[in-house]
Amino acid sequence: MAKLCKAGQQLREQIDDDYPERDRTSDGWIGDTRHSARKSDHNPDPKSGIVRALDIDADLGAHREEAYALVEKIRKCAKRGDKRIKYIIFGGKIMSPILNWKRRPYKGINPHRHHFHVTFILPLSYRHPTHIPPHHLYHIATPFK
Repeated sequence: MAKLCKAGQQLREQIDDDYPERDRTSDGWIGDTRHSARKSDHNPDPKSGIVRALDIDADLGAHREEAYALVEKIRKCAKRGDKRIKYIIFGGKIMSPILNWKRRPYKGINPHRHHFHVTFILPLSYRHPTHIPPHHLYHIATPFK
């Protein structure tokens, strides 16, 4: 049975708490038939059933810039050393350890303009909940231990 990785669950819950009225139309984590036909982080790991990708609708119920600001907070968290995040895609840009988390053009099929995509590194993202720090994943002022 497929299950979203723990870090993905934590991030989704934190965003839901901070933006309870947000649009969830473009939210998702498990791949549809288009995803299952190709390699995708939305497909469950064949051994564990864990999915390590999360999409969050860009309409957070606030200004459009709010999604950009939230993605920037997540990017900075990863740049500071949060090893759970593998890469982020939003607005036709990808951010990853390549070029030290700088935004660069994303050339994939979907430019991710209506939602942002976060892929997690499975070994660190699927832990028992008691091992995940209780801090907000994307709050810059709260570093991970």
